[in-house]
Amino acid sequence: MFDNIIIGQYVPRQSVIHRMDPRAKLICLFLFMIVLFIGNRPAALIPAILFVIAALLLAQIPIRFFAKGIRIIAIIIFITFILHLFMTREGEILYQTSWFTLYEGALYQASLVALRLFLLVVMASMLTLTTTPIDLTDGLETLLGPLKKIGVPAHELALMMSIALRFIPTLLGEAEKIVKAQMARGATFTEGSLYKRAKALIPLLIPLLIQSFKRAEDLATAMEARGYVGGEGRTKYRELQWKMSDSVILIITLSVGAMIFLLRA
Repeated sequence: MFDNIIIGQYVPRQSVIHRMDPRAKLICLFLFMIVLFIGNRPAALIPAILFVIAALLLAQIPIRFFAKGIRIIAIIIFITFILHLFMTREGEILYQTSWFTLYEGALYQASLVALRLFLLVVMASMLTLTTTPIDLTDGLETLLGPLKKIGVPAHELALMMSIALRFIPTLLGEAEKIVKAQMARGATFTEGSLYKRAKALIPLLIPLLIQSFKRAEDLATAMEARGYVGGEGRTKYRELQWKMSDSVILIITLSVGAMIFLLRA
């Protein structure tokens, strides 16, 4: 059930994207999120689509692996698409029955929102697939560094975010074990009404929460035993290096944003 979720996983490769500075990846992802919402029509998002395809090819992540991984996210995007079709009432009527009316504006907005979400999910997934948790922590901490002056615990925030991402695959693995154990006892998660399926998840969620708290306590104990005292006064064994290729990719991202801005209606 959870085998195909790739969020939080890291796939080692010797690609250009893998060798990028994590700060450059985070800045590029943040800029990409902004420009996606600048484009207010599908034609304006063509540069973003080409940018995502180029990034996928450069990252050397197998397309089949990637497609399997975003299958569950695609279901959420599809539900969002359907909700927009039902809730948006703009433009000419394209199709009408006794219980449903399809407007031209609804189809337009649903397609635009689904395309934005899909591109965003692909780029966000690529960040974790091509960046180790340590690099991600260092990159986040460096970018959040200026906020230390106003009392924001940058190191602790970066550490919490990277631990959360790191443990997503682990928790999914534990959830898979609990599901199999419950199914061996006769439980079913794929049959019955929506209410029955939701109710069947309760025996899954309670042991999963208990396991999560136990794992968090074990991790905290292990960190304390090794003398972890937070970010104050800590030094790094390996310093991040911003390379020329990082600047080039950042300029390309800005160029894609400029093209989307010029193509918007």
